[in-house]
Amino acid sequence: MNIYEFWKDVLAQNADKIREYFDDNAYIKWHCTNEHFNVDEFIIANCEYPGNWNGEVERVERINDIFVTVTHVYSQNRELSFHVTSFVKVIDDKIVAIDEYWADDGIAPKWRLDKHIGKAIK
Repeated sequence: MNIYEFWKDVLAQNADKIREYFDDNAYIKWHCTNEHFNVDEFIIANCEYPGNWNGEVERVERINDIFVTVTHVYSQNRELSFHVTSFVKVIDDKIVAIDEYWADDGIAPKWRLDKHIGKAIK
């Protein structure tokens, strides 16, 4: 399975292509919002999410049958920006499980800024 192509289709909200990556019994968990989806529910949640999206896969690691990805996801107008860490389990070239952790991008909290500690990554 090509994890980069998977993310390309997810970001394009291409429901038909997304379905092809999954085993029929796969599940997806969005831990930050305490949601558990089957494939059909995941496609609805992803493809009916408002707006148009873009992004880039920033890192991929593979551990046996699990891809770990870090992906920067942002609205095309750049008003919204997230980083998502995904653990994608693949068996026989099909996704059987995804565990994802989504984080809003933003500035450091005021208390840390006031201490003048740390510096921007980019």
